[in-house]
Amino acid sequence: MATLEDRILGEKTQYYCSSSEDEEEEDARQGAIRGQNEPEPDADYSGSATHTGPKGVLEDWRRYKQLENENRKEQEKEKLLLAKKLAATCRTSRDDDREKETEEQQLLELEAELEDEFLHRYRLQRMEEMQRQLQNKPMFGRVIELRREEFLDAIDRERPQVTVIIHIYEEGVPGCDAVNGCMQCLSVEYPRVKFCAIKSSETPVSTKFTQQGLPAILVYKQGTLIGNFVKVSNHLGHDFFAGDLENFLQEHGILPRKDEEVSSIIRDSSQRDEEEDSDLELD
Repeated sequence: MATLEDRILGEKTQYYCSSSEDEEEEDARQGAIRGQNEPEPDADYSGSATHTGPKGVLEDWRRYKQLENENRKEQEKEKLLLAKKLAATCRTSRDDDREKETEEQQLLELEAELEDEFLHRYRLQRMEEMQRQLQNKPMFGRVIELRREEFLDAIDRERPQVTVIIHIYEEGVPGCDAVNGCMQCLSVEYPRVKFCAIKSSETPVSTKFTQQGLPAILVYKQGTLIGNFVKVSNHLGHDFFAGDLENFLQEHGILPRKDEEVSSIIRDSSQRDEEEDSDLELD
């Protein structure tokens, strides 16, 4: 017959056992229940071995090598790009100095080329100017025989850049024929110099001058007397050649030397340019 304790604890006293045994049985029963209800954990497929068997292992190995090769190629590309970048940016001071020297040399060559071109153009321009001046300068090429009324006009009405050489002579005076013959030759060699001849009887000179001063050579430029050579035969003798008279006139600065004729034109042109520049500054 069930006691009050049995009623409180439960009627099935035959299933009641000690606390330790009950706990073990309860744990075993709960574990069995969880084993039935909980699903089995999935297999770990996080690695590359997703296949089983020899074929699966071989396929995984090939895939692994493919990825390894791709990674290697990508790394090689990055290394190549990095090397190019370093080669472009990493420069030594020696490279900078070499490049600077090269640039300076190229600049000097360019300046020399421009200077040569400028000088070439300048020479051509000056030659053209000199040719124009020579063309504008009157040509004579002969000895002009003057009369009394032509004497002053031959001097005063001539262009300022023309040198006028006048030989005063008289027939029968020693040395006069030699001067006339020499002037005929020099007038051809110096066609831009005005050679003239006049008898002393056509000029207002005295008889004494005719006897003691002839042959005489007078030189004018811009209407001004720049040379007065009396009794030329005392310097050259009674018989001389054109070269002797030419040297005599060149020594006294009357005739330009062959290589100085162009230089005189350049000096005259430069002087004219300076005068024009000064006039512009004054304006």
